[in-house]
Amino acid sequence: MTVAIIGGGLSGAAVAYHLANLTDADITVIEPRADLGRGMAYATQDPDHRLNVPDHKMTLRSDRPEDFRAWLHSATAPSLPANSAWLSGEIYAPRAVFGAYVAAQLYPLQQQGRLRHVQARVISVSRPDRYRLGLSDGGQVTADIVVLAATHPNAGLPRELGNLAGDPALITDPFATGALAGVAEDARVLIVGNGLTSADIVASLHRRGHRGQITALSRHGLRSQPHGPPQPETKADFAKTPPRTALALLRRTRAAVAQDQAVGLTWHAVFDRLRAQGPAIWAALPEPERRRFLRHLRALWDVHRFRIAPQTYEANQQMQRLGRLVSLAARIVTATPGSPIKLGLQARHNGTRFTIAVDQVILATGPAHGSVIKSTPALADLATLGLLQPDPLGLGLLTAANGQAVPLSGPPDGSLLVAGPLARAAVGELMGVPEVITWAEHIAREVTGQINARRGLVAAQ
Repeated sequence: MTVAIIGGGLSGAAVAYHLANLTDADITVIEPRADLGRGMAYATQDPDHRLNVPDHKMTLRSDRPEDFRAWLHSATAPSLPANSAWLSGEIYAPRAVFGAYVAAQLYPLQQQGRLRHVQARVISVSRPDRYRLGLSDGGQVTADIVVLAATHPNAGLPRELGNLAGDPALITDPFATGALAGVAEDARVLIVGNGLTSADIVASLHRRGHRGQITALSRHGLRSQPHGPPQPETKADFAKTPPRTALALLRRTRAAVAQDQAVGLTWHAVFDRLRAQGPAIWAALPEPERRRFLRHLRALWDVHRFRIAPQTYEANQQMQRLGRLVSLAARIVTATPGSPIKLGLQARHNGTRFTIAVDQVILATGPAHGSVIKSTPALADLATLGLLQPDPLGLGLLTAANGQAVPLSGPPDGSLLVAGPLARAAVGELMGVPEVITWAEHIAREVTGQINARRGLVAAQ
């Protein structure tokens, strides 16, 4: 019995790790990078692209929550930058270091032959009987079961910026090696987006001594929030009787925060509880209410849920204090190429239109999950075969609660499963490392069950 995992970033590596410890099936991970576990997020070598949670909350195994912290003190761990430890004593390591940790957990399994890493991309998929995966190096992998752990798609270029396509002043992938190296110290920069990626970009430019004006733009103008002080857990409970509408969820969240603040707690504890109970909350929301949440509350959720490391926050605060960073709640209306680039904007709150001139535009809008099938050859072929389809919310792939991809017709047959953020529509929150690992463990168990069932059928014949 053979299992192919398409994608060897954190999601694919985590599935492979747990699957190799559950079954003796042949496991092949197809990943073009040299190391398993790095993917897009943890391949960056910029020291200012750091984990946004402390070391003791990062792990490849949910039953060992402090595994990463222990590894950091091992002889094989790389040295950390001097500013990795914050005043609290917690370590916010560069993301590359966590990537090295994940890779280190996979190395022994590879050396023991318990899983195989094929350094290539899947460029075609057919299924005459078993899955046949055509590779970018000309090879082929045949599998009985396939796990999709495809990488995040790049940020989509907003239609209003279409005139800038191909312009060297437009940076579409700020995490690419050397992407920010060409940004002049006095350049006027527009960052399209106000979330974690935007904060990382500002921190990187700050370290490089950037003196020019940086404008971070998003529809709501909300920037990611910092971590709070150590505090007791909230008494709020959203899972026992979960809200059935987005409005009810908002009202209960506000009430819970107010109750906590009355006894000296901050809002952080409530959002930690929302995150922990996210699957139950999401499962209780009908699809129309999920749409309302995504349309009206997602921005608020993102900036409170996805908090930035204190070092990154301090760098952003310094740039604001110096007057070099401003945040705008506006949308782009027009973009005129040139030197400088002129952008027509419309303010969110009063509708006023105005123009700004910049030398550089950097996309930080997050992955374009809604177009992931078109942008990924393996997914496109599987969709053509009718074996998968996009989810109606535009978050990724339509996935059953057990992780199986839902085909265009008929029930899932258990041979195609979805790991990582592409399964968000099924479970809600699936971007943070704890959720990714928990889901990967679930997928590994599901695949193991499929393997055992198929072996039982063969034995009975």
